[in-house]
Amino acid sequence: MDANSFIPQIEPWITDDELSEITAVIKSTFITENTKTEEFEELFRKYTGAKHVIAYSNGSMALFGALYALGIGQGNEVIVPDLTFVASPNAVILAGAKPVFCDVDPKTLQTTRALIEAKITPATKAIMPVHLYGNAVAMDEIMDLAREKGLVVIEDGAEAVGTKYKGKHVSTIGDIGILSFYGNKTMTTAEGGLILTDSDELAEKSIRFKNCGRLTKGTFIHDEIGHNFRITDLHSAIGVAQFKKLPEILKLKMHIYETYKSLMPNVKFYGPSDGVEMTPWFTNIRVEDPEALSEHLRAKNIGTRRLFYPMHKQPCYQGLDYFEGEFPGSLDAYEHGLSLPSSVTLTGDQLKYITDSINDFLEG
Repeated sequence: MDANSFIPQIEPWITDDELSEITAVIKSTFITENTKTEEFEELFRKYTGAKHVIAYSNGSMALFGALYALGIGQGNEVIVPDLTFVASPNAVILAGAKPVFCDVDPKTLQTTRALIEAKITPATKAIMPVHLYGNAVAMDEIMDLAREKGLVVIEDGAEAVGTKYKGKHVSTIGDIGILSFYGNKTMTTAEGGLILTDSDELAEKSIRFKNCGRLTKGTFIHDEIGHNFRITDLHSAIGVAQFKKLPEILKLKMHIYETYKSLMPNVKFYGPSDGVEMTPWFTNIRVEDPEALSEHLRAKNIGTRRLFYPMHKQPCYQGLDYFEGEFPGSLDAYEHGLSLPSSVTLTGDQLKYITDSINDFLEG
C-alpha cells in the first residue's frame, strides 16, 4: 500500500446508496420529519425489539428527552460512569439534575454494580450505564440493583448499535435507552439519535417533548411545554441506506477487531465482557505509553485517538461536587488506552501496515 496515504482513525462508509435515498426525499419535497423517519424508526423497532422507537435530532438530545420523560430534574442525582463522552453527564446537567460519577472496570471499560452502588445516596433517582466503545455493561446486575433501590435506568447506547447483552439489544433492557448516529458511529445519519422504550407513557412523553409539546404535527394545540428536537427526513434517508448495510458493517467491525488480535498476539485488547455480543465501534488496545505510540503511528500517516478523558479531570467540571473518591479504572484507561483505525473501509493491506507499524514500535 501507499505509505503516503493517510489512514484515518474512523470514517463513515458512504456510497451511492445514501445519495439515492436523499435524492428521493428531496424530490418528494417532504424534507423535514415525515414518512422516511417513520420508516427509519420502524426498521429499528423490528431490529431491536423495542416497542417504541422515537427519532431525535441527535443522541445528546435523545438523552435529554429520556431524562425528561422520566421526570428527572432539580434535586435528583443520576449516576454516570467517569469514563464516557461528555454528552452523557451534560444531558443530566441540562435536565437540571446532578451527575454523580462512578468508576469503570479497567479491563472492560464498563461500569459495574458494585461501583454504582457505592455512589447511591438518598437523592439518587437514576442510573445511566454507558455501553462504551461497543461493549456492554452487565445489565442484569444493574437492573437488579435498580429494582432493589427503587431507581430508574437510562441506557446510553450511543456507541453500541448492534451490541447485544445476553441476546437483547442494548438500550432495550432499562426503562428507557438511546442510540446515536453521529458521523463517526457504527452507522450514521450525520446527526441523529433514537429513544427506545417499552413504556407507552415514556414514549408519549418523549414524542411530546421533541415535538413542541404535542403528539402530532399540524396542530397548534400544545398539551405541555416541549421543544423542537425532531430529526429530518434527509437524515433519516441516510439512516435507511446505512441500515441496509448494517449486517455487513457489523461483520466488518468484528473482522477488523479479530484481524488486529491475530496479527498482534502480544498486545492487550479491551475485549467483550461476559454475555456480550460486541460490536467494536473502535478497536482499543492497552499499551504502556499510548501517546508515544500515537506519535509513532502519526509519522507513518496512521490516525489514532486516545480514550476518553475522565470526567473527574475535565476542566469544565472543576470545582463542582460531582466527584467523591478515586477513579483508578477510568484513569488507567486514559493513561494506557489507544483507539486504532476502525473504519469498515479498511483494506487488508492497510491492516497489515498498521499492525506491522505497531509491532515494530513495541518490539523496540
